[in-house]
Amino acid sequence: MGIYEELVARGLIAQVTNEEEIREMINNGKATFYIGFDCTADSLTAGHFMALTLMKRLQMAGNKPIALIGGGTTMIGDPSGRTDMRKMLTKEDIDHNAECFKRQMERFIEFGEGKAVMLNNADWLLKLNYVDLLREVGACFSVNNMLRAECYKQRMEKGLSFLEFNYMIMQSYDFYYMFQHNGCNMQFGGNDQWSNMLGGTELIRRKLGKDAHAMTITLLTDSQGNKMGKTAGNAVWLDPNKTSPFEFYQYWRNVADADVLKCIRMLTFLPLEQIDEMAGWEGAKLNEAKDILAYELTKLVHGDEEADKARQASKALFSGAGDAAHMPTTELTNDDLGGGQINILNLMVRCGLCASKGEARRLVQQGGVSVNDRKVESIDETLGCEQFTGDGVIIRKGKKVFHRVVLV
Repeated sequence: MGIYEELVARGLIAQVTNEEEIREMINNGKATFYIGFDCTADSLTAGHFMALTLMKRLQMAGNKPIALIGGGTTMIGDPSGRTDMRKMLTKEDIDHNAECFKRQMERFIEFGEGKAVMLNNADWLLKLNYVDLLREVGACFSVNNMLRAECYKQRMEKGLSFLEFNYMIMQSYDFYYMFQHNGCNMQFGGNDQWSNMLGGTELIRRKLGKDAHAMTITLLTDSQGNKMGKTAGNAVWLDPNKTSPFEFYQYWRNVADADVLKCIRMLTFLPLEQIDEMAGWEGAKLNEAKDILAYELTKLVHGDEEADKARQASKALFSGAGDAAHMPTTELTNDDLGGGQINILNLMVRCGLCASKGEARRLVQQGGVSVNDRKVESIDETLGCEQFTGDGVIIRKGKKVFHRVVLV
């Protein structure tokens, strides 16, 4: 089985420009491909995970990855999949975020001479003269076709700014530039990027008379069709300071039964034969599959030691033994405890377990909150400062989310 056939078997490929040529290129290690990462935050997320593992798989098969940091395109903002305009970031914020991305990518991709390269499109996009750009590539884009593109559809009702309208041209120019300067002959991206990617292949064809290729990756969604990679409305980050290894492990340990095998197939590097053997697992065996998924992904992102700690802590919690050492922890100060106590609803929000007091209220009323294994019966319950001393208190949200709170 070649790498292309493996990607198909894992359910990773959504759309391709020319299946026969792409199969031949990547199976024979002839692809120099890029995936772009806009610097909209100071950490990559679980939503980037599939792209990172795809780069790793293709590099292992002899192909050359280009990790493109979007220092330039982030200043425009990708409208794909958005109903509103992205927050405008300063150049300083974007540069900081780019540095954070680089450190995280190095855990997945092998960079160096003759290996993967990391580029930043700010190096060429920010030097462009607007009139020169219009004259060079403007005539290659049909406004009628652009307005029909999937990446703009969700913005048309509320209004698509001219700033965002330029994003497709910027992304297409990236491919055009790297095709000429870096030998980049293929682009990979999420399935929501298809229109932008075709813009790049068409620009190369019209300007240079040559063929370039594009392939989109299946978006990681749950059985209800929602994008995975968020918990309690917040992103699952790859930065351990934003999402601890334990929380990261717990996110994957708690995926729905219907999603676990799909996630193992798409995200881990376990052999397909081993995954196929799990297809008939049910009950306790399905929980074992979830543990395998969580462990493998935590190991990829945070290393063996942190994965072992997270697994140990998770098993101790589910057995009732408890393990506060590796549990996500919130530190309170006396200022947080006005009058020496704090209401349970405020505490849930302060710990990030709920996005609002309304959500916390519903959870308590439904019997979904416990403190030190005692169910919270009232939304008016308060906890005094003496309860947070020593090992603190452990809040359990639902059956599977644990959080420790201590006073410092």
